Formats: sequence, C-alpha cells, structure tokens
Amino acid sequence: MEEKKELIFENGSLLKEEVEALLESLPVDLTFVDKHDTVRYFNKAQSRIFKRSKAVIGRKVQQCHPQKSIHIVNRILEEFKKGERDSAEFWIKLNERLIYIRYFAVRDREGRYLGTLEVTQDITKIKKIEGEKRILDWK
Repeated sequence: MEEKKELIFENGSLLKEEVEALLESLPVDLTFVDKHDTVRYFNKAQSRIFKRSKAVIGRKVQQCHPQKSIHIVNRILEEFKKGERDSAEFWIKLNERLIYIRYFAVRDREGRYLGTLEVTQDITKIKKIEGEKRILDWK
C-alpha cells in the first residue's frame, strides 16, 4: 500500500491528494509559470474559462498566448522578476461574461522570484451582487 505523503507548511499540513482536491475546488482557473517562464501547473477547474491541454506543461508561456499579446506577457514577467511589480490585472468581455484575469508574482520568504500565478475568474454574477445576504437559503 502506498504511503500518503504529508506536506508540512508553516500553518499546518495537508496530504498531496488534499492539496490537489483543494486546488480543483476553487472557483478560478489557476496556471503557474516558473521563474524560467515555463508552464509547470494548471488546475482542471470544472468550468475552465480558457481550456488547457496537458501539452502546455513544459512550454514557454509566450507560446501559450496570441502573438499580439506576447509583448504584454513579457513586460509583466520582466517587472515581476525585477521586483518592480507584484501583480497585474485585466478584464475582458467574453460573449456575455465578464472575465477577470490577474497575475501575481510568486516569491519566497526572502523575496526571490519563483514564478507567476495566473488567476482567471468569471465575475459576471459577482458584479451583480448588491446589499447583503446573511442567511442560508438553500432550496
């Protein structure tokens, strides 16, 4: 029987299968690009906005974007690597949906650049929220 590997973090521990399940349950698309601009990971969120194939793993991130936006991708990565910025955000209309795309510099405790996390989310319903909802109203 395979031994379950526990990952120890500063604020607790999780099994590898728990980390995978946690990442898959988030209502966002995640993609991690390492410090060498290589795509290393993406989650398989049920309703991924931008579909990914496992073929992107190991590719340069520049090969995963339209030619017309590569200069923007490179600028974001350069500024993250230099430590000049820690995030970049965009939003686009995709059919009837509003898509929020954020990039975050991932750094170690000493501030060294480890890579970039892309987080994409359909915020169409979120934009419509007003007032408060303080009770559970499952029906």
